[in-house]
Amino acid sequence: MKKSLGKFALVSFGTLAGLFAVYYYNLDMKLMRFVVLPILDKHHDSVKRDHYI
Repeated sequence: MKKSLGKFALVSFGTLAGLFAVYYYNLDMKLMRFVVLPILDKHHDSVKRDHYI
């Protein structure tokens, strides 16, 4: 019982530390900027336009 509680506390602390690092360094938005947006831009640029503004 005591070992499983210690493992649970260790995993919980590790998860909290990882989530804090993602929040503090804004890693989710950095991932969006450098990985997701280029893919979306490439798709958006390849779409044929019916009319131009």
